[in-house]
Amino acid sequence: MDFTVAIPTYNGASRLSEVIEKLKAQIGTENIAWEILVIDNNSSDNTAQIVQEFQTHWSYPFPLQYHFEPEQGLAYARQRAINEAKGTFLGFIDDDNLVAPNWVAEALSFGREHPRAGAYGGQIHPAFEVPPPENFENIIGFLAIRERDTQPQQYNPKILSLPPGAGLVARVQAWRECFSKPSLFAGRLGKSMVGGEDWEPLIYMHKAGWEIWYAPNLHLDHKIPASRLSEDYLLSLIHGSCLCFYPLRLLQASPTEQPALLARTVLGNWLKAASYYLKNRRKLKTDLVAKCELQIYWSRALSPFYFFKQRYL
Repeated sequence: MDFTVAIPTYNGASRLSEVIEKLKAQIGTENIAWEILVIDNNSSDNTAQIVQEFQTHWSYPFPLQYHFEPEQGLAYARQRAINEAKGTFLGFIDDDNLVAPNWVAEALSFGREHPRAGAYGGQIHPAFEVPPPENFENIIGFLAIRERDTQPQQYNPKILSLPPGAGLVARVQAWRECFSKPSLFAGRLGKSMVGGEDWEPLIYMHKAGWEIWYAPNLHLDHKIPASRLSEDYLLSLIHGSCLCFYPLRLLQASPTEQPALLARTVLGNWLKAASYYLKNRRKLKTDLVAKCELQIYWSRALSPFYFFKQRYL
């Protein structure tokens, strides 16, 4: 089989139908053997029933399958998808992602044209429920938005320049060879917003010699509800995302590089936070984006302590 689309979901019953309808409407797939997998990550809603209703009336040449993954965490849902996939390539679609009509065809084409690409991601456009605050483009990447150049280019994992998990396409064999199960990051659980599950497999693939690419012809819309623009949510999201900074960099550092990495992470980001605060302390009272930018530095400075706590306790 050529291609697998996996939809990991947790309590996504209200969102799944629209995602599946977009996949049903794919064009240019007449000569592509592909499948759709819904990975139910221990949902407590009627996700299973939604998929069963689609399956009852399914008359398409590509199968729709349902798998229940009881181990909570997006990393486990994605790994289950890798284990179940029959395709040479696997594209991950979140349950709030709406892909363009040619997404499957373009994803497969890019992988075939780039034989050393272990994984690649395309353009992710925001579909805001309400307008974002001023200067939101400064932090929009934390909501997995990517609108880069119109030309393909390689990401640089060494500096944590990597595609998000939403819309990520992986070469299944490369993933299986380099990454068998989540080791550091399971994904956001309960009240914890600690991320990292998007990038851990990609770093292992890169270390094994695979390339990580940006594929500009892959387009999807990421639906962003008003709740994700609240101050509490954004600060928590950024804090959780940045706590991964040191452990992800550590995965790529040699033993001789590790002391300098620790010093740069703690002292460098502490100094950046202090400088940013002194320059912007007046607008920090009212400017949400400024508060978020300051949070980036503080949370990165704390990331080694988070790592050591998780490792030793």
